[in-house]
Amino acid sequence: MSPRDVAGKPSASGDGPERKISVRPATEADLPSLVPLLLRLKRLNEEFDPLLKVREDAEKKAREVLRAQIADPKALVLAAEGTGADRGKLVGVVRAVVRERMFYTPELEGVILDIYLLPLYRRRGVGEYLLEEVSSLLKAKGAGVVTAEFPAQNEIAVRFYAKRGFRPVTSIHARSL
Repeated sequence: MSPRDVAGKPSASGDGPERKISVRPATEADLPSLVPLLLRLKRLNEEFDPLLKVREDAEKKAREVLRAQIADPKALVLAAEGTGADRGKLVGVVRAVVRERMFYTPELEGVILDIYLLPLYRRRGVGEYLLEEVSSLLKAKGAGVVTAEFPAQNEIAVRFYAKRGFRPVTSIHARSL
């Protein structure tokens, strides 16, 4: 995948300039910038549900997971770079994997594990662009269906995905022990 630019839509209030990004596969050199973005998302998830409390060693774990997935042919880690004044600055991250559906067809599922954009890049079409890009790349890896995992209480994510044709398929329920 070569880097591609996308222009975000101006906000409805017209309160700022368009935000543009370039999306490309992440590399190990991106880890110092990707780890904080991923941790921001995980801390946001913590706000939605106390069962998602971020571990003390989360930074180390994030680095390990990102490093492993960057090297894994069944995984995708995408880096979203700003353009213009933000050229070279990572402003978003996407993580996804392809996994087998043991009992169902299509047999391969593309799972979006994380999509995170810095706040200045939200609500301008950039997230939708990231979703389209990751979906296309998952399809190229053989996925016949794409799913997204996020906290059930995250109404923003529920609306984001529902607006783009996603619907609930399974539920995971939990309780503390």
